[in-house]
Amino acid sequence: MKLRNLLLAAAIALVPVAAHAEQKLADFKLAERIKAKLDAGQKLDLYVSYQDVSNEFAPFLKAGVERASSEKNVNAKFIGPVGSDADGQINEIETLMGTMDGLAVSSVSTDALAPVIDRVLAAGIPVVTYNTDNPDSKRLAFAGQDLVQSGVEAGKLMAKVLDGKGKVMIVTLDAAAQWSLDREKGAREGLKAAGPNIEIVNTLNTGSDPQKIYSAIENAMLADPSITGLLSLECCSTPAAGTWVQRNNQTDKVKVVGFDLLDQTVELVGNGNIQATIDQAPEKQGYAAVDMLVTFLSGKPIDNLDTGVGIYTKENIAEMAKK
Repeated sequence: MKLRNLLLAAAIALVPVAAHAEQKLADFKLAERIKAKLDAGQKLDLYVSYQDVSNEFAPFLKAGVERASSEKNVNAKFIGPVGSDADGQINEIETLMGTMDGLAVSSVSTDALAPVIDRVLAAGIPVVTYNTDNPDSKRLAFAGQDLVQSGVEAGKLMAKVLDGKGKVMIVTLDAAAQWSLDREKGAREGLKAAGPNIEIVNTLNTGSDPQKIYSAIENAMLADPSITGLLSLECCSTPAAGTWVQRNNQTDKVKVVGFDLLDQTVELVGNGNIQATIDQAPEKQGYAAVDMLVTFLSGKPIDNLDTGVGIYTKENIAEMAKK
């Protein structure tokens, strides 16, 4: 099956983010200070917490937050720790609880962040999740991609470009993060469905430093040159994998499937060193995080929003470049 046909097949296979009852302000015990601000028509102070503001994915989310802040006439601030640091994310949220009128959270760890999300809600402050869900919390709604399902689609794509046989290494910059665990679960399901001729060699945890990501991939490939597939779970190891293939003239032997649309990734897809990359619409996610809070605080109901999966290959990447 050609990759362009996979685009339609993958879209048909996708399932929406799990069903979720609409949430309404009328059913929520809002903090008195926030009620007073709403009654007085004062500008709302909203905070959008991301798990690592230093990575290359963060600016896309921030752009959506800033656009929504301007369009919705609120003070929306993009916050979060430098590096994947659950304690740092929690401490920052707790420090701002007395001033925030609403909070959106992308959790570095579901277990670690669920209690603080519930404490913020108990204080009468609306909380939604975006990018990475926290279903263990009582959050009001979620905006983002179904991470497990996107992993399944990545696994299926990997199996297709390998023609159903080969040795695959899964690559991630933070194997312990919830988004990575979810994506890896899905990727393994997708690869397993391809049959017994696909072998998952291991999961490579690279860390977030760009040079270390590349070095980790290079060392792993030197240690096991029989690997024929590199399946990246996020933005930042995807271009590193494609660059390794390009530099070592392995385009015909080693296939790469990954995530997101960093400029380098787009270029590597275009020249055939990455076979496919999956977009999760980060700017849309950042915008939706703010929009859902504004909608909820205006008295209108909110529900989960699936930002979808966009699959880009050499055959359609030029369409993205025109946007």
